[in-house]
Amino acid sequence: MSHNVLFTEDPEPSDRVPAGPLFVPVRSGPAGCTARLFRTPLGGRTVVGFTSQQRLAETLGGSQLWVTLSEPALRALAEPLGATIVTVDPRFAPDLSRLHHVRAA
Repeated sequence: MSHNVLFTEDPEPSDRVPAGPLFVPVRSGPAGCTARLFRTPLGGRTVVGFTSQQRLAETLGGSQLWVTLSEPALRALAEPLGATIVTVDPRFAPDLSRLHHVRAA
């Protein structure tokens, strides 16, 4: 007896690329929207993406502007700016102005 079962592909926990688009915080500028850059605890430049709009709002506030991008597009956008790290769903310490673990650059 053989069974033909199709599974949808979900990334394994060890996969670097999240499934689906990322909600990327941006700021307004003279040329339009620009991805916000942050710093890791060790001082490296990073861009962040959130797996849901709710997670972005919980972390950066409901008024934070955002765009949706795939992880490869976000990485391609950030690398020329010297941000080679993509941080997904960062958590900020609420008692430290939300900027303890990853701070805006």
